[in-house]
Amino acid sequence: MAKIFTKNLFDKHVMGSDGTEIGTLYNIVVDIRTGDLIDLVIKPDMALDMTNFRVEDNFVLIPFESVRAVKDYIVVEKRSVL
Repeated sequence: MAKIFTKNLFDKHVMGSDGTEIGTLYNIVVDIRTGDLIDLVIKPDMALDMTNFRVEDNFVLIPFESVRAVKDYIVVEKRSVL
């Protein structure tokens, strides 16, 4: 994956690989010792059924390993976010 500055990611829409609108990127969880990206913190879309997602404080947490593409949207592999 190409290098992307995190400031360019904020407020990007997040979409599942099946086309489902998940929400908008709110924050990123980083391991401060290693610098590894752990989770994307998503402000969920109002219509999103959050029962199949990991949720904390009304935000959806998606493992960074699920990210498949970053262009106009952040695309995540929906099967691997559960």
